[in-house]
Amino acid sequence: MNWSLVFFSTAFLASLACLFSFPVGAAQPSADPGTFGHDVDFLRKHRDVIVLQGDSDSSQIAVVADYQGRVMTSTANGEAGASFGWLNHDLIASGETRPHINVFGGEDRFWIGPEGGQFSIFFKGGDEFTLENWQTPAAIDTEPFSVVSKNQSSVSFQRKISLKNYSGFPFDIQVDRDISVLSSAQTESALSVKLGDEVKSVGFQSDNRITNIGSQAWHKDTGLLSIWILGMFNPSDQATIIVPYKMPLTLNSDYFGDVPADRLVTTETAVLFKGDGRFRSKIGLPPESIVPVCGSYDAQQQVLTIVQYSFADDRDYVNSQWKLQDKPYGGDVVNSYNDGPVDDGTQLGPFYELESSSPAKPLAPGESVRHVHKTFHIEGDYQDLNRIAKAVLGVDLDDTTILSQTQPTKQ
Repeated sequence: MNWSLVFFSTAFLASLACLFSFPVGAAQPSADPGTFGHDVDFLRKHRDVIVLQGDSDSSQIAVVADYQGRVMTSTANGEAGASFGWLNHDLIASGETRPHINVFGGEDRFWIGPEGGQFSIFFKGGDEFTLENWQTPAAIDTEPFSVVSKNQSSVSFQRKISLKNYSGFPFDIQVDRDISVLSSAQTESALSVKLGDEVKSVGFQSDNRITNIGSQAWHKDTGLLSIWILGMFNPSDQATIIVPYKMPLTLNSDYFGDVPADRLVTTETAVLFKGDGRFRSKIGLPPESIVPVCGSYDAQQQVLTIVQYSFADDRDYVNSQWKLQDKPYGGDVVNSYNDGPVDDGTQLGPFYELESSSPAKPLAPGESVRHVHKTFHIEGDYQDLNRIAKAVLGVDLDDTTILSQTQPTKQ
């Protein structure tokens, strides 16, 4: 062995390491924080990650089977592009399992409703509807889904779940969940708009089904279930949530008390809601008021987010309010949650959410409910984003300055 050559090579590597600030033998620094590559590298240290891509490597998503086949984050510009999903890095890295709920993050997660009421699956029968008694079922919180198949742009999951609601009715369920990245043509077709050559985008969907695999039929008087998809996104002082509506408008905004006027505005076409992660609040629209699309605009990052969801003019949606209910099927189709501190100053995030639900339907053994939830992130100059927002959301982004230019109430 030529030891002089070894010495020279080692010395040369050491000098390079000094120059670029990483030690000999160590991995080079990962991608910059806030990028898709950084978040995928982080997730891979703790969980197996499935990275899917569309018709180019610019549009990618990261999916984790251990978190119920959850879409954790996405990018419109490859590994160096912005990471759109909110991740709870501290909780994921800790490896801990916490009581009540494990808020790992992710921009398309599978849940089942209702959360509260006499048919709740988050409370045991007879318990008071308090935070101390609230518990997310492990099957939609900490337990994995099984991979059935996958390819470059899609992955399919399955899980069998047994639950019992507050009234004591048992559910045996098969969950089927298909995740796919949409091509540019599919994105334009879904949105019915040309994006333009200067625009970067990523679109993906989750196609979800719950099937009654038990021996008993599901009836209204013993409780029904819904598919509930929630997306968690990075907040910003200039992020405005946009929920288009049709008349008659019924806006539910008292989930956690009244929302201050500087955080919630109704225009002629949409409800605008602050998405800064600084004030715990939630809004929702029932079936008679919804247009099956919602979104957000972050003026700081120049990102337009659009969510579409399946809706077939059904009227029965589970009610998740934490009380015994007069109208257990008078719930919302679409919701948005803005995180913020609770009474002791702690908070889950910060993040904001865009959520949609399937209808609640009686199911005989072998019958299913299906719900499709699509998410699109679009980056570009203001003119392009405003053109798309007008076409898809029916909103001029100039209107979002009503909230983005204010200094809203803090909790």
